[in-house]
Amino acid sequence: MNIRDNPALCDKLAAEYVLGTLKGGARRRFETLLRDDAALRRVRDEWQARLMPMAEFAPSQAPRAQVWRALERRLGIGRRHAGWQFWRSESLLLWRTLGLGSLALTLLLALMLRSTLVDTPHIDHLAALTDEQARTALVITADSAARRLEVRLLDAAPVAAGRSLQLWAVPKQGNPRSLAVLAGRGAQTLALTRDALGDDVAMLAVSLEPLGGSPKPDGPSGPILYKGSWARVQ
Repeated sequence: MNIRDNPALCDKLAAEYVLGTLKGGARRRFETLLRDDAALRRVRDEWQARLMPMAEFAPSQAPRAQVWRALERRLGIGRRHAGWQFWRSESLLLWRTLGLGSLALTLLLALMLRSTLVDTPHIDHLAALTDEQARTALVITADSAARRLEVRLLDAAPVAAGRSLQLWAVPKQGNPRSLAVLAGRGAQTLALTRDALGDDVAMLAVSLEPLGGSPKPDGPSGPILYKGSWARVQ
């Protein structure tokens, strides 16, 4: 049966497609039909116009634990959050969400850099650090051959007088390791050490600290503003 001859069926399938309840082969077949059928696309668009505004009033729902485990398995990132002792004051659910988003953004930036930074052929790692709204504030590149780390502040919040931004490497186990107190703007070149790019580094983070850096020897004393993970470029 051709569904184009059955308006009621078209309407039902379009509604399920927008709701996300149309799964598997049925969803793929419907998407194939959408490409060639302007009338069906209009029905789909009408359902989107009806249903999407409702999402603004729907309460947020935390994904089940098995959803995160499945995502971690597919991305190959493992359950590496438990050893970050200083992270207990942060929302784990929020940072997990941002961590996945940051990973995707980092991979995209890596592809862009591979094609545009022809004068820096030895960049082999890249990290995009984002804020709580998933906006990229810093891009960090590592050149293992030259043992060089470059930090570029893109859209970081202005740092008030008497305060500093401090860059940390967060290991899978143990306390965060300070990499540098950052300049308030522009680019900064640092020496690349195992503290920044070792096998045990799970994530990079930037905290807001008193002028000159954290007074605590074992980690940040101020709030974590930006966070992201390394992605291998080459």
